[in-house]
Amino acid sequence: MAIEKNTREFDAGIVTDFRERMSYGGYLDLETLLSAQNPVSAPEHHDELLFIIQHQTTELWLKLMLHELASARDLLRADELPQALKRVARVKHIQRTLTEQWSVLATLTPTEYAEFRGFLGNSSGFQSYQYRAVEFVLGNKNRRMLSVFESDATAHALLSELLEAPSIYDEFLRYLARTGHAVPQHILDRDVTEAWVFDESLVGVIRDIYEDAHDNWSAYEACEEFVDLEENFQLWRFRHLKTVQRTIGMKTGTGGSTGAAFLQKALELTFFPELYAVRTRIGQPPVESPEPTA
Repeated sequence: MAIEKNTREFDAGIVTDFRERMSYGGYLDLETLLSAQNPVSAPEHHDELLFIIQHQTTELWLKLMLHELASARDLLRADELPQALKRVARVKHIQRTLTEQWSVLATLTPTEYAEFRGFLGNSSGFQSYQYRAVEFVLGNKNRRMLSVFESDATAHALLSELLEAPSIYDEFLRYLARTGHAVPQHILDRDVTEAWVFDESLVGVIRDIYEDAHDNWSAYEACEEFVDLEENFQLWRFRHLKTVQRTIGMKTGTGGSTGAAFLQKALELTFFPELYAVRTRIGQPPVESPEPTA
């Protein structure tokens, strides 16, 4: 009886000589990438590699998310809504990946983390400038956050630029105004360096879009895409909170924050509040504007 080999033969055309050709590892610069994990615990703790890779991969996904959101914002400015929504769709998939990724870090038990946490010093995810950049692009701006990055010229410059630029929501509302929707002028003229806050005067505009979705389909679809973005972001924040609670309980964060309590407050932050408020108003009598005072 012939014994079958449990191997796969090379196809005749497979390239094996990379002395003068670009290889997979060369294209991805794997020598740099795979040498960037440098545990600091002494003796080196087995689980620190998980901790480093978790955060490094998060930063890579944040880099791509920022790339896509900035492009979507610019496309909205150019009235290229379908292309902008394509970028947003990709961001939504990145968000789901980031949320699922917490399940890997959640395998780190409190006892295991305690054995190397002290070696981290004051390094903390709070200091992720790419995460702050994503928040800024979405409209959750905070000028005070720049002080955290004064010692990092690259990070400070990026956040300063994004602070001064319209958010993706600002550009969407300007797009709505250009395409015939009655967005109030004070919204179009607002100080874009300030965090977005709920504006009652915008809810009626959004309501008109929802209640006449057939004739406003593109704007209607965009609103729902933005709701997806916010919901995914909140799910990520919640999963972050639960992972922190599971791993360190209510301890103070390494960066000096109150830890889980600080993350809990972030769940109250919102990017597109009018897109949620409109859900209460749909099907209800219109809210009358107050009479101007003499």
